[in-house]
Amino acid sequence: MQATTALLSLVCALGVAAKPLEISGVQVDDPVSLHGATLQLIGAGIRFKTVFKVYVAALYADQKAVTPEGIYAVPGPKRLAITLLRDIDSDEIAKTFAKAINGPAFKGEAARLIPELSKIERTFEGTRKLLAGETMTIDWVPGTGTVITVKGQAQGAPFNDVEVFNVLLGIWIGPSAADWKLRDALLGKMP
Repeated sequence: MQATTALLSLVCALGVAAKPLEISGVQVDDPVSLHGATLQLIGAGIRFKTVFKVYVAALYADQKAVTPEGIYAVPGPKRLAITLLRDIDSDEIAKTFAKAINGPAFKGEAARLIPELSKIERTFEGTRKLLAGETMTIDWVPGTGTVITVKGQAQGAPFNDVEVFNVLLGIWIGPSAADWKLRDALLGKMP
């Protein structure tokens, strides 16, 4: 045990970086910078649809949290990064957002946000298709709002209410998340 600790200390002292996390060929950065803040990786994993790999998702915050409630409560900036593993039509993404937001899991909390959330479908109008290897981010930036970025370009105006970010994030980490294995991976609960 002492030898392992000594080796780890030596590696850190020499400035040798740990091997970056790679999931299905996608490098998951840790940490990332968002509007001057350094965010740490909470967790990352693959979204499967039946047997097909769809994308790699990574969740970041400026404070560690391991529950949905904990993530929602973090006051600083947060990011969900999605890197596609296959081509996806932007209409499919917009419909997925709309279906999740209009689903039973969000009826109570999202009701007052309907005017804001109804804009989500229009967010992807300028993007016809997202290709394998391209990244989309959903960021919460205090003072700015929720910013959805596709291929490095912000899509529409920011959504001002933090609850919009929380509702969107709930698609992945909420109680009705479509993929519970990805949900656990994003919350840092690795098997």
